[in-house]
Amino acid sequence: MTVPIQPLSAVGALADALRRRVLSGEIEPGTPLPEQEIAAAYGVARPTVREALARLVHEGLLRRERNRSAYVPEVTLADLDDLMYVRRPLEDLMAQTVAGRRVPEAEAALARMAALGADAPWSDSVAEHMALHQALIEAVGSPRLERLYGSLAAETRLGLVRLRRVYEDRDVLVREHRELLDAIANGPAQAARKAVAAHLGHSWGGDTHP
Repeated sequence: MTVPIQPLSAVGALADALRRRVLSGEIEPGTPLPEQEIAAAYGVARPTVREALARLVHEGLLRRERNRSAYVPEVTLADLDDLMYVRRPLEDLMAQTVAGRRVPEAEAALARMAALGADAPWSDSVAEHMALHQALIEAVGSPRLERLYGSLAAETRLGLVRLRRVYEDRDVLVREHRELLDAIANGPAQAARKAVAAHLGHSWGGDTHP
């Protein structure tokens, strides 16, 4: 049986559109994404929808089970607590190593975040938030640390969707990350570690424990 070849641009564009809706919180956890409905809504063929959904499943932003439409998995409060339990020591290692340095890629991500318009979707803030923290991790120069941190990326991005209620004023998010980067750059290591722990505890703890 011959499988139709799908234009990569159409698949990529649909995956991007759905990704933005997921990371902006427009598509709520547990909401089914039937292929036929998406195909009709976006005016594309079902094979295109199937491939786009498969990409997001691979990224961890969607989940698909047998005989069930793809859906956004829910990141519970317990999930967030456990996620931070694992993330904190990884970012502590980062703070120990990067203290006393500026990380240009992290500074660039913060600048892009600050430049976002007031009407920019929350998914854009999520992208720059992820880019900033990823840049700090990469500045350590440990491939294994990067792999460990990368394995948490999907859950972290989904967890960040919850923070849109905490950071309705984007300037607050920018200011907190400015303070974080300054603390890391100014050092010493112990002060940088303390700043990283406080940052993670405030941004995530404020949402998970209202």
